[in-house]
Amino acid sequence: MKNRTLNIEKTNIPTILKFTSNDILTSGSHQYNNIDEAKNSPLAQQLFYLPFVKRVYISANFIALERFSIVEWSDVQEEVKEQIENYLNNGGVLISEEIAPKKIPVEVYAESTPNPSVLKFVANIKLVENDLEFKNREEAENAPLAIELFNFPYAKEVFISENYVSVTKNDTVEWNEITIEIRSFIKQYIADGKTIALETAIHQKVSEVYMPDIELDDVSKQIIDILEEYIKPAVAADGGNILFQSYEKSSKTVNVILQGACSGCPSSTITLKNGIENMLKQLIPGKINEVVAVNY
Repeated sequence: MKNRTLNIEKTNIPTILKFTSNDILTSGSHQYNNIDEAKNSPLAQQLFYLPFVKRVYISANFIALERFSIVEWSDVQEEVKEQIENYLNNGGVLISEEIAPKKIPVEVYAESTPNPSVLKFVANIKLVENDLEFKNREEAENAPLAIELFNFPYAKEVFISENYVSVTKNDTVEWNEITIEIRSFIKQYIADGKTIALETAIHQKVSEVYMPDIELDDVSKQIIDILEEYIKPAVAADGGNILFQSYEKSSKTVNVILQGACSGCPSSTITLKNGIENMLKQLIPGKINEVVAVNY
């Protein structure tokens, strides 16, 4: 039997710690919010007996734990690591395949977007709390659905919003060749109850992404409010998203980031000038000269 050694890795959320293996632990991704949900994972059940464990994540090559605030990870992480290693090396079962996961009734349909390279796959259930954008597989480390989608050789970018997934394809295929394949995959993935994204996945909120520590001026706050209330619902309908990046007072320029279907869309310039820019000029008179999309 293989002697597994785990590495301790911090995440961008201080209460969540990862115990990473250099080989595959199990197939798929699983999230357990309490011991009752962990009926098919003896390891997760055992970990919930630790009084500070709030949530357990088991993925292909790591086990992540979220703690309550009664302890610090520095006080307990080595003991937890040793406990998990002993469990694995003594032949303990991570996921019991005998207990079939409940299928979630779900429908997914494909919807075109103004961007010919992007198709939007809309579900009849909520997928995530916040918008998530992934330009490549490396960025999708904590979003299992996105990782799986990047396994398709033609998947270039993935954008996950509240109830839909936008996939950007490369030029090697046409949508009529792959739409059914992707739609069926996403539908089955959701129906199997697999994890869409872990809480450690980086979500992006207007004004909190690129300048989290800078005090915004009144005009910037007005711009953000307008983007949130009027613009974001419209671009979301097209499978995209818009983020405020900055406002240059001297030139009266608004810099924004376009995501999902809006990123690289041939019609995005028209949308910026005729839609977003005109609206901001009308609602904040005398303060806006132009709106510019910043590419990241």
